[in-house]
Amino acid sequence: MADAIVATEDIRKCFGEIEALVGVSFEIEKGIIYGLLGPNGAGKTTLIRVLATLLKPDSGTATVAGIDVVADPPGVRAKIGFGGQFAAVDEFLTGRENLVMVGQLFNLTSSEAKRRADEVLERISLTDAADRQVKTYSGGMRRRLDLAASLVGRPEVLFLDEPTTGIDPKSRLDLWDLIAEVVDGGTTLLLTTQYLDEADYLADRIGVIDYGTLIAEGTASELKALVGGEVVEIAVSEEQRATVLEAVSSLSSEEPHVDERTGHVCVPAPNGATNLVEAVRVLDGMGIEPHDIALREPTLDDVFLNLTGHVAEDETVATGRRRRGRSRQR
Repeated sequence: MADAIVATEDIRKCFGEIEALVGVSFEIEKGIIYGLLGPNGAGKTTLIRVLATLLKPDSGTATVAGIDVVADPPGVRAKIGFGGQFAAVDEFLTGRENLVMVGQLFNLTSSEAKRRADEVLERISLTDAADRQVKTYSGGMRRRLDLAASLVGRPEVLFLDEPTTGIDPKSRLDLWDLIAEVVDGGTTLLLTTQYLDEADYLADRIGVIDYGTLIAEGTASELKALVGGEVVEIAVSEEQRATVLEAVSSLSSEEPHVDERTGHVCVPAPNGATNLVEAVRVLDGMGIEPHDIALREPTLDDVFLNLTGHVAEDETVATGRRRRGRSRQR
């Protein structure tokens, strides 16, 4: 990709016998949000730390804004902003003091750092709380301040590692809006997340990573197309699931299955509403009244389950597999 602002080629990273990254190659074009989607232990944090020059890869190449991350780490750092999984702010300083300090670390003069802090505080709607100690901030406010700190240096590329982890739903939605505004201003964003709805809502392009390997890439629509068409989703009691599975198996050439997250019976519906009507008739003929039945399009949850065999937020699966032969680590 000629206009790629971030590019990796066969990046590998091991921690002892644990292979954290296994030959990851991808490119990000300028001005988009790229979502790196995967469960805990998939390799997301390792990859983003390599790109932010916090870890050196064992092999392979990576460039950010045209600069090699191994050959010129200071050059890369001058071009990027970085927000980790936890707000990296001093809780004994005020919000404004935190941002001024970051500005000075970017070699801004005292007056320039104060001016830039004021600009960023206004952008993230924290002006009213700017002179309060951060220890009085809510979790959502701290995450917004952490995002503000990553913007002080006017980065060309912003790396955010699971930025909404541990915050309440309202703060999460507010942060989504802020992230979208930042990218509208010209910044390119690489966002790691284990939340499928977050990737679906924010990302222009999504890479799916599992056990250190990039297993799929595309827009949300392209990835959903991998699963197929619409699905008839039937909610019945646990005791009725096996009976319903057998009864609806003739409605499609593809096998119906039980969604492990919801417990609902899912029937591939290549003929859309026609398959929904057929399913209703079958259940009615058996005297089964479902709790709910609906026709829906595939989701990123379906994509991830289809590609990996487990759900994106299943830390137990990742941890269990790390303890066996094919160990992986984030």
